[in-house]
Amino acid sequence: MKLLHSNVINVAFQYVINTSKKYNIDESHALKHSMDVFHYANKIVLSELPNNHFLDKQKDIISVSAIVHDMCDKKYVNENAGMIELDHFMKDYMSLYQREMVTNIVSTMSYSTVKSNGYPDLGAYQLAYHIVREADLLTAYDIDRCIIYGMMHENLTYTTAVKRALKLFETRVLKYRSDNLFITDYSKRESLILHNNCLQNMESLSKQ
Repeated sequence: MKLLHSNVINVAFQYVINTSKKYNIDESHALKHSMDVFHYANKIVLSELPNNHFLDKQKDIISVSAIVHDMCDKKYVNENAGMIELDHFMKDYMSLYQREMVTNIVSTMSYSTVKSNGYPDLGAYQLAYHIVREADLLTAYDIDRCIIYGMMHENLTYTTAVKRALKLFETRVLKYRSDNLFITDYSKRESLILHNNCLQNMESLSKQ
């Protein structure tokens, strides 16, 4: 049942490829996004490990959650059905407990869920949850990704997608820091850099 960490990662990425093709999940939420969230999650884990050694034993759950988190997104699939498919796919590679923790993290980490319900209580995996959640939020500062979603999923023209993205960033993304959505030191530092870069990109887009 237990695989090497690298093999679990390979399996998770294959699931992203398969599911993206099956449900026509566009590039704003597919493989590249999964990689970006995975990379940020790894960086946060490395920054937290010196004071939280237990994270070393939670790497599989953190990595898989980061990689597959959008494969159950209600924008593309039925959330419950997506969770069942994910659990079925991973049953030969992770224990039932590990799969349950992945489901708990993925199903409660979205911005809308947090704003509506607050943070869940995941006990020993609370920090793991925040790591995956924050990694996803950090990737949200990429305004091109938001534009791509508008064009690919909502069939908007480029200029309309830009206007939509600028409005969304003003009302949501640029408020991540003031809403105190980052709790790890790494994410607090990185989000400030991304926030400032985002402001420059938005200014450039608004002048096109």
